[in-house]
Amino acid sequence: MKKSTLWIVSAVAVAVLLTVGSRWLSQRQPATEAAKTSAPATPVIELSASDVVRVQNMDMVLGLAVSGTLKASQSAMVKARVVGELMDLTVREGDMVKAGQVIARIDPTEYQARERQAKQQADAAWAQVDIAQKQFDNNKALVDQGFISQTALQNAMASLNGAKATHMAAVAALDVTRKALEDATIRAPISGQVAQRLAQPGERMALDARIVEVVNLSQLELEAALPAADAGLVRKGMKAQLKIEGQEESVTAQVLRINPSAQAASRSVLVYLGLAGHEGLRQGLFAEGLLGTRRAQALAVPLSSVRTDKSQPYVQVVDGERVRHVLVQTGTRTEKTIQNITLTWVEVSGLSEGTQVLMASAGAVREGTQVKFTAGVR
Repeated sequence: MKKSTLWIVSAVAVAVLLTVGSRWLSQRQPATEAAKTSAPATPVIELSASDVVRVQNMDMVLGLAVSGTLKASQSAMVKARVVGELMDLTVREGDMVKAGQVIARIDPTEYQARERQAKQQADAAWAQVDIAQKQFDNNKALVDQGFISQTALQNAMASLNGAKATHMAAVAALDVTRKALEDATIRAPISGQVAQRLAQPGERMALDARIVEVVNLSQLELEAALPAADAGLVRKGMKAQLKIEGQEESVTAQVLRINPSAQAASRSVLVYLGLAGHEGLRQGLFAEGLLGTRRAQALAVPLSSVRTDKSQPYVQVVDGERVRHVLVQTGTRTEKTIQNITLTWVEVSGLSEGTQVLMASAGAVREGTQVKFTAGVR
């Protein structure tokens, strides 16, 4: 090949390469610009005053967690004291009764007959006493006149004493039958409400068979089991805040008694807390809360601000203009009312006072999200 031809071929190849390269660059540049344009911007959220709260140093009640089931301080299981057919049981669950009120009867026919029998036996015994007394008086007069011996008088005295003893035994038997007749009328031992009706009219009741249960809800108790080490911190009169199922507001309870003995199986000590009954409280409801043993200052945030959707609890704090997730450790809880809003606050570590924390109303916010406050929040 001639040298001139070689140069021509090389020039054509270079021209082709330059043309293809320019076309590729022209196509790549719009794609790059489009990619830059479509890249997502940093997310921004707007926060209102209700979405943030500051970490506060507040007076916290440090204490022991307690839980248990409420029961009435006064309760009574009404049982049959005599055997017989149940009659006139009209009260049902929820009915109010007063102490001494007749709530049922057991057929008294048999016990009325026994009372008449015992009374007649007592009358007969008294007649024997009267005869023995007259015999003794006659013998005493004859002994004074010297017509009979002293031995006859002593025999008359023994007969009189025996007749009196028989009469007293008959009177005691009469008292027993009257007591049985009285027990056939069933009365409420305490004032309160009927909690259970355990028998029906017409049933034949055995001795000590249960009929109804009556509870007085004016005073309730919570029986809480505490470890022996913690029970040593408890004193009579200490206060506790309890949350009861079905009740929106917490109630205050007070330590009434502390069991002097530990439970054999668990070695725990039973502490009894009392609270006044009110509308809505019922025996058997579950309650839990905190028994305050001392007070201390601690940093706290609303419990709803502590999120648990990670392996460890954390809060969402506003750091500059962005959201940052900070791991925390929680401690004592308490209820505080701020600006007419009652919230459960929890002690936290890992934060400083005044740090802005997102409330639960802000929801889950991705770390690094930029925040924008409405006017007047900052």
